Amino acid sequence: MSGVNEIRSTFLDYFARHGHEVVPSSPLVPRNDPTLMFTNAGMVQFKNVFTGVEKRPYQRATTAQKCVRAGGKHNDLDNVGYTARHHTFFEMLGNFSFGDYFKPHAIELAWNLVTREFGLSPERLLVTVYAQDEDAASLWRKIAGMPDERIIRIGTSDNFWQMGDTGPCGPCSEIFIDQGPELQGGPPGSPDEDGDRFLEFWNLVFMQYEQIEPGNRVDLPRPSIDTGMGLERMAAILQGCKSNYDTDLFRSLIDAVAHAVGRAPEGRETASYRVIADHLRASAFLVADGVLPGNEGRGYVLRRIMRRAMRHAQLLGSRDPMMYRLVPTLVREMGQAYPELVRAEALIGETLRLEETRFRRTLERGLSILDAETRDLAAGQNLSGETAFTLYDTYGFPLDLTQDALKARGIGVDTETFRAAMERQRAAARAAWSGSGEAATETLWYGLRERTGATEFLGYEAEAAEAVVAALVRGGAEVEALGAGEDGLLVATQTPFYGESGGQVGDTGTLAGPGLRARVTATEKKLGDVVVHHVTVEEGRLCVGQAIELRVDHARRAAVRANHSATHLLHEALRQVLGDHVAQKGSLVAPDRLRFDFSHPKPMNDDEVARVEAIANRVLLQNGPVVTKLMAVDDAIASGARALFGEKYGEEVRVVSMGADAAPDGRPRTFSVELCGGTHVGRTGDIGVVTVLGDSAVGAGVRRIEAMTGDAARRHLAGESRQLAALALLLKVPPSEAPGRLAALIEDRRRLERELADARRKLAMGGGGEDADASVREVAGTKLMARAVQGVEMRDLKSLADEGKTRLGSGIVAIVGVAPDGKAGLVVGVTQDLTERFDAVALVRAGAERLGGKGGGGRRDMAQAGGPDGAAAEAALEAIQAALAGA
Repeated sequence: MSGVNEIRSTFLDYFARHGHEVVPSSPLVPRNDPTLMFTNAGMVQFKNVFTGVEKRPYQRATTAQKCVRAGGKHNDLDNVGYTARHHTFFEMLGNFSFGDYFKPHAIELAWNLVTREFGLSPERLLVTVYAQDEDAASLWRKIAGMPDERIIRIGTSDNFWQMGDTGPCGPCSEIFIDQGPELQGGPPGSPDEDGDRFLEFWNLVFMQYEQIEPGNRVDLPRPSIDTGMGLERMAAILQGCKSNYDTDLFRSLIDAVAHAVGRAPEGRETASYRVIADHLRASAFLVADGVLPGNEGRGYVLRRIMRRAMRHAQLLGSRDPMMYRLVPTLVREMGQAYPELVRAEALIGETLRLEETRFRRTLERGLSILDAETRDLAAGQNLSGETAFTLYDTYGFPLDLTQDALKARGIGVDTETFRAAMERQRAAARAAWSGSGEAATETLWYGLRERTGATEFLGYEAEAAEAVVAALVRGGAEVEALGAGEDGLLVATQTPFYGESGGQVGDTGTLAGPGLRARVTATEKKLGDVVVHHVTVEEGRLCVGQAIELRVDHARRAAVRANHSATHLLHEALRQVLGDHVAQKGSLVAPDRLRFDFSHPKPMNDDEVARVEAIANRVLLQNGPVVTKLMAVDDAIASGARALFGEKYGEEVRVVSMGADAAPDGRPRTFSVELCGGTHVGRTGDIGVVTVLGDSAVGAGVRRIEAMTGDAARRHLAGESRQLAALALLLKVPPSEAPGRLAALIEDRRRLERELADARRKLAMGGGGEDADASVREVAGTKLMARAVQGVEMRDLKSLADEGKTRLGSGIVAIVGVAPDGKAGLVVGVTQDLTERFDAVALVRAGAERLGGKGGGGRRDMAQAGGPDGAAAEAALEAIQAALAGA
């Protein structure tokens, strides 16, 4: 029982048997503590439980917590590889009591675990207690039989734990093991305590006070327990190793490094193998938790970790990217305990390969310039800060890498001049934004971003997180606070909210703090990486520097994710049905619907729409994982990934793949592969269903389909089903026969309407009998048929005039149609033989004046007009007759 995986499971199983809930490790990016860059202890995820802000359904918990200490005040990066126990990534085993048991049971559980389960000899163990905590010392004597000489009282803060300047706190008790007199060092509290002989491996924190303010401490009503045991240290103890790097897990990783470089570790090179093994773990777990290499914040720390390992790979003689080839070994060793490694294996490998490929180009260029610039420098001299800035600005060579490369030669860097050059560049960039209108508005955001940095986006992995308010904007200017009832814009240090981009709408949700409640009504991006929240304060006061909790509207985000993933499926389905000319021309991904614009020269028919919908749903039902990789943009496009229309891409892009398909030659392939920075479902089945609403035109050569997914699609389809059932009931046929029956009824109605219209026209024209002849008179030697009719559609007046012209053979027809609302339409027709003498337009205008109308239009042989006064129909006909007589 000495393997790392066995030790971890033994610890968790032991506390589970003693009534503890086994809680999965929280992510390395803290969601509930904006003051931390990375999770660095087991209690971080329980911080709000200890303070009483959050309630859990259990009072006892145990965890194996993944931790990183490589940034901020907890930074072990420079020591890693050169000492026996420093790591950037490590696992903290812990047990926690939230107001349940306290010191007696905590000490009993710890003692029984290490002596009975782990089998450590009690004679080799000693403990420290806080000097004023006689209660703990007494319990160690009583429960463990620990003699006084092995209970060491420490009066410093090393044995008194505090969460912060205020809040829960309490004394600690640490458990040490004597590793033997052959190692240097004395017991804790002695002058030579920093030696390796006495190794601390477990710290028990007795949380029994609350610090109200400096000098004011009160008892907690329900004292709690927080413990932390270093898994790597316990593995070294149980495996008889004097270094954590000699344990089974690290031996496997170091063996993989040795195999990759082609030689076993020895001598001074041993540190490089250790650095690579340690940094591989940190890099892989950070990527799995949503951190990607970048130039700021967590991304920059990750890049430093990666590049430090890659530099050591280069020192070992590796000429090609190597670290990504180690990922399968890591996943094999740790994937069972941390399934996120398995899920993200492809992303981890691709991210490492891409970063190492880029880094090697940077390293080669930078070292060449560095050699030339420092050829004449001796130890103790400094490289010009201007040269260091050129390396950074032009060649992407970070300052710390320049310093590291020169350290062995004893050469420094003029950092003051470097910082001055950096500031000159920032000032020039600020000046470039000066102007008016939108450019002037953006100047505010540019200055704000320079001060606060890019917003850490946590939304790929989380929907809730704590943050600190970095800036507030109202009325186009920065403000210090927003009061109840006020609207404004908020920038936070980190956020789970997605800012609108790439066609995907921004998130909405809430934010809260002590006495504060506010709504986030929209989220957008400024300058590409500053996430701006539109907020309305409902209660309390929102201030710069305030700690807040941001919570995304889960249901809305889930619907948006489903619709976004559906656009990818529809894009590829359209290409398969319509052809490879289909390319995305725009999109909208909202919670209730999606629309997708694409290049295509003609409308889609019903069969094409149905086939697209069927293909998308077939792939959806595979319920395969949606896989994300990080790739160089050129590599991604070369591999077949489709780019989004109008999107601007950096050097590195997220590539989203989903679905399984078969190529024309039968070989398996991925259904959809696209460049995309949006949020997506975890598996295609999470989309639920895709229903296409229809196809429409957007512009020349661009079509649009609209669709729904998930619950919105279900409601839409259910509504249509109910309408079909109601229609079938009215038609008295089964639902399957309703369309045919309705089509027959519609055709019958059209036939009847045509027959009715014909009958009305015949009636209007006198039915061809004596009444028809009565409407014909001779005026100035020309036949005139003048009739006022009712019950005839205005659009039919021209056909009546044509019919009248046919009857006359030669003559003029004037027909006034009176509508049910009292308005009138007028048509005048002139047979072709008379158009030289008579103008239908002039005649119709004469009649329109009597109807209260103005003008009229048409040709010499046929013209029309109208007016509001249908009662003057006969007067209009008389006016036409008078105009004809006077012509």
